[in-house]
Amino acid sequence: MRLTARGIGAVLLGVPLVALGLWWRYPGVAGFGIALLALAGAGVVSVLSRAQVAPKRIVRPRTVQRLGVCTGVVELTGTSKRFPVWFDATDSVAGQVVAVDIPLLAPGQQVKVEYPIPTHTRGLLSVGPLTLSRRGLAGLAHATTVVGDVVEVRVVPRVLPVRGLPGGVRRGHVGADERVERGGTDLVGLREYVPGDDLRRLHWATSARTGTLMIREDADPARPHLAVVLDDHADGYASVADLEDAVEVAASLVTVAIAEGHPVRLVSWSGAVDVELPAGAVSADASVVLAALADLKAEPAERASVTRPLPIRDLDVVAVVCGAKAELSGLVLEAGRASVGVVLVVDPVSAVAVSAVGSVVVLRHVKAEGLLDAWNTAVSR
Repeated sequence: MRLTARGIGAVLLGVPLVALGLWWRYPGVAGFGIALLALAGAGVVSVLSRAQVAPKRIVRPRTVQRLGVCTGVVELTGTSKRFPVWFDATDSVAGQVVAVDIPLLAPGQQVKVEYPIPTHTRGLLSVGPLTLSRRGLAGLAHATTVVGDVVEVRVVPRVLPVRGLPGGVRRGHVGADERVERGGTDLVGLREYVPGDDLRRLHWATSARTGTLMIREDADPARPHLAVVLDDHADGYASVADLEDAVEVAASLVTVAIAEGHPVRLVSWSGAVDVELPAGAVSADASVVLAALADLKAEPAERASVTRPLPIRDLDVVAVVCGAKAELSGLVLEAGRASVGVVLVVDPVSAVAVSAVGSVVVLRHVKAEGLLDAWNTAVSR
């Protein structure tokens, strides 16, 4: 409980009025000061008792796409049978104060108030606690109470509409493109085992004959591998908004590939993120990728790239996403190792532009939506 600014003003005015009235023998002035002090005291007394109300606060959903709808809900039930209660309420979202408009709560009344949780910032947001402030008589004092715990809301990147991957393209174990016209899964080659390979794909006959562990290279022409390489260096982007667009391009490509059953790998150019999902991954697995992108932070400009070259099994379709200030040479070289290599550049000064550097297709656009439209036109088929 404490006095409001109005209550403090009443006290600061009342005390000198009483003193001056008594000193100058002006009963009216002293009486006015005493009335102000008495009113401030009555305001304090009015909030000393515990508010007869049952509060409840929930936040939903706990995972939401950036700029999506996330709502806080406050339920208040008045347990008093005589007096109404007036509340002010504020919630804390990532350190920012969000005002909540609570109507007058009549005796025995139940009110339910919904208020928006800002989701313009990607990442993990701490929401709460909700603070209820009960007004006293004439607004001269108020008492506060805390409702609900601090909850976490994960804001993941937006997933924008985009077509799938080009089908019928496999790189093959010797680096040549393999285009398999018939359906099903075909053995297109063998290669040496590298750490991380599924041991169930060992070709035992060849391994026993050569004395070297060999892995089957099977190809399903309808489901090539997709590797998305996201440049996460701060100096590669003209603004923070450009990085957000790049993250949303990566999230959209990965999500559509998972939905179509493609093997997917997502790596950041700094090496901070490396997520691999097998063919047939489900939406629950897609949420793992979105969570990793939600927590991705821009790396300092002075930190050098530590990403290792993508393994051969991930070189069917490689999509590199970067900003206009990125060093394209290394990114283009990585994309050029794939059967289908694409570099998608968030360029704040360029309308849609499609070009090629060797076998690599380079797409440029101001926004994520434009880059994905260019992907639909130039890559997906």
